[in-house]
Amino acid sequence: MTGGGGRGAVMVATRSGHGLRARLRAHWPLLVVLGVSLVGLQRVVTEHWREGSAALAVAMLVAAGLRVALPPDRVGLLAIRGRYADALVYGGFGVVVLLLALTITQGSLTIS
Repeated sequence: MTGGGGRGAVMVATRSGHGLRARLRAHWPLLVVLGVSLVGLQRVVTEHWREGSAALAVAMLVAAGLRVALPPDRVGLLAIRGRYADALVYGGFGVVVLLLALTITQGSLTIS
């Protein structure tokens, strides 16, 4: 038995040949949503929970828009179900969280 040949070696060589740039190109929609979500989480952690919640809602709305606008081969890991089911779920969560963030005026996240 030889250890270096076969189909597995070709697949590894092909995968490593594309590198980080190809992976970023394939998954940029998710990275955009995660970036906005991280900004929102940072705002929540620093006790600006309304701004953070609004940013998380915007991240979900961006995910919905990207899911509808991008073709299936370019959407990356945002694709979970069908195109419109994903957009409906992402958009629905985004709208609900945004409405909650905009309408709740009292309260604090500090624990006494």
